[in-house]
Amino acid sequence: MVYVLGGWQSDFSQNWTREGMEIADAFAVTMREGLAAAKLDASEIETGHVGNFVAEMFAGQGILGGFFAQVDPAFDGMPTSRHEAACASGSVAILAAAAEIEAGRYGLAAVLGLEQMRNVPGQEAAANLGSAAWAGHEFTDARYVWPRAFSDLSEEYDRRYGLDYRHLMGISQINFANAKRNPNAQTRGWKLGPENFTANDETNPVIEGRTRKMDCGQVTDGTAVVFLASEARAADYAAKRGLKLEDLPRISGWGHRSAPISMTTKIRASAGDDYVFPQVRRAVLDARARAGVELEQIDAVETHDCFAVTEYMAIEHLGLTAPGEAWKAVEDGSIAMGGRCPINASGGLIGLGHPVGATGVRMVLDAAKQVSGTAGDYQVEGAKRMQTLNIGGSTTTTVSFIVERGA
Repeated sequence: MVYVLGGWQSDFSQNWTREGMEIADAFAVTMREGLAAAKLDASEIETGHVGNFVAEMFAGQGILGGFFAQVDPAFDGMPTSRHEAACASGSVAILAAAAEIEAGRYGLAAVLGLEQMRNVPGQEAAANLGSAAWAGHEFTDARYVWPRAFSDLSEEYDRRYGLDYRHLMGISQINFANAKRNPNAQTRGWKLGPENFTANDETNPVIEGRTRKMDCGQVTDGTAVVFLASEARAADYAAKRGLKLEDLPRISGWGHRSAPISMTTKIRASAGDDYVFPQVRRAVLDARARAGVELEQIDAVETHDCFAVTEYMAIEHLGLTAPGEAWKAVEDGSIAMGGRCPINASGGLIGLGHPVGATGVRMVLDAAKQVSGTAGDYQVEGAKRMQTLNIGGSTTTTVSFIVERGA
């Protein structure tokens, strides 16, 4: 069992370049704030992991693990590594750190996710992010690769089951509303009205194909860090702070699946399947099986909503509705705060923001906050068990965690 001792998230509304910050500065602030929030000393950390997608493209910077020792001399000599799986980079970094802990190599790990994305023009940012598709083989006629890719997913959903755009906008409205309660949300100060959530070309312009502005997750500068511990280290941590081990959040289950990089290959392979993306469904079920829980025991979810249709797909693959019926969970309020299984109380990628390499780490941090009752104004009442669902590329990599607290 791997425990979450705490962590920290940056303000996703920041623009680092405008504030005179480099990616190294953001790394330093995150480590210092994270250690302070978790009441840990740098000398206690035994291994460091970084989740990041494209720092080489946006910031011209690689070998990000070297920033640990740059931040604090106590980290000099500590083993570090950097992990890339597009939007699932942070979750893959957590998997690697957890595996080290479970193997007995180390007792306490720092996992930091970060991405700088607002320092280049929009078209250049889109091209950088497009490298998670099959370069030169798909979406070659698209100006914006990922809005086009998930427009194609909307087309596929419409072809298989029928798709009403109002339901996609219902998802976006929920996530923007949730973000208003999150003090770190990129869009918390945005002023949006009902007209923004329609198929109106002026108030909700087309970005690519069927994808409109309010469908989209944000382009974000941001970081998140979590500190993971073995049972022995967690017990010692708890005892020194007057806590019980069961007071600490823990990762009780995980699922990790991969699929071909081509979206077309995925879609064709699932033609006779109940689910559009069978590997996403398997990752979800793997996490629950390892945790020994069923859907009914999940209190809330932090899921990938790089676009509204991504969450629409996730609703079904999580099992909240039958395939082709995600619209029911939107209409009946199941996914809203106070609903049967609230999704993205944080605001998600649409409302909170999406610094790509940080997202998976941020999800686990938010899950840990929820089950420990420390999520503040976006707390899900009574949450004791959360599930995360983090997706890289066109579901090329999928990672899901169960985070819980208590006996």
